[in-house]
Amino acid sequence: MRALKITLLFSLFSVSLIAQEKPKKDSISKGWKSKGLAQLLFNQSAFNEDWQGGGTSNVAGSFNITHDLNYKSEKINWDTKLITNLGITIAKDQKFVRKTTDRFEINSIFGSKIPKTTWYYSGIINFRTQLASGFEFFNRDLLNDQGEIIEIVQDRKEITAPFSPAYLQFGPGVLWKESDDFKINIAPATARYIFVSSRFTNVDENDPEAVTSYVPFFGVAANRTTRFELGASLSAYYKEELLKNIVFENTLNLYSDYLDKTKNVDLDYTLNVAMTVNKYITTNLALQLIYDENAISGLQVREVLGLGIKYSFLNWES
Repeated sequence: MRALKITLLFSLFSVSLIAQEKPKKDSISKGWKSKGLAQLLFNQSAFNEDWQGGGTSNVAGSFNITHDLNYKSEKINWDTKLITNLGITIAKDQKFVRKTTDRFEINSIFGSKIPKTTWYYSGIINFRTQLASGFEFFNRDLLNDQGEIIEIVQDRKEITAPFSPAYLQFGPGVLWKESDDFKINIAPATARYIFVSSRFTNVDENDPEAVTSYVPFFGVAANRTTRFELGASLSAYYKEELLKNIVFENTLNLYSDYLDKTKNVDLDYTLNVAMTVNKYITTNLALQLIYDENAISGLQVREVLGLGIKYSFLNWES
């Protein structure tokens, strides 16, 4: 975890140097601005029966929607972003369809400009969750009446559900914004609620063994459906076209809970690399790193590479 923090700090420092080398300009357009993008990405692998190198034939796809709604005046800045990703994969010899990505997020930052600076007094609200159930997959033995194994079957267990967990985060802070493509928000007093379904936390209080063995579900205690946290958050966004038709987009979110294990900083970092072929065809690489000890004591890593079709919508300015 320490090495990861150092890497992220180095990346942000490098980004700052790149930005400072550019001539200063006000790239934040005045008034309302809307921009939407829908993408359908595919990737596929196939192997015949004589292939000796190993591998499983599979087909995967994901549907992504992003929409930005921004308002800018001499004193006010308001940025709202919607992110929706849902992906699945179908593999040969696998009974169940599996998710590759699942995210629904709305992030809104309202800022009141501090005169003669690029700083704003800000307020943030963020909501994120998932749209489909998540499963743990395993093999299960089928036994006959004598207790002998007659078949091994594929099975699964639901471990998350739509809007379980769901996170709602809000609080005051300060926003530094050089442009629509480079901004950092610091909120030192951020409230966060975690919502889960009661079916994941229900425990028979009259069963001491069940109560003792219960493991908090995303930090939510037994027989509860919410968890409240109060802490500090930092969010950073940087977008840059480093090469022609190749755009790097970085999003970083950090959160530390004052009320419990302050040193365990929650991390959510996403790198999107969009390589445009033409107006409608694109290749995308997504890398996401998540560290949240309430979910699992380890670093979660997701990487997706796909070729797909894109369509722009709701693009206007006023």
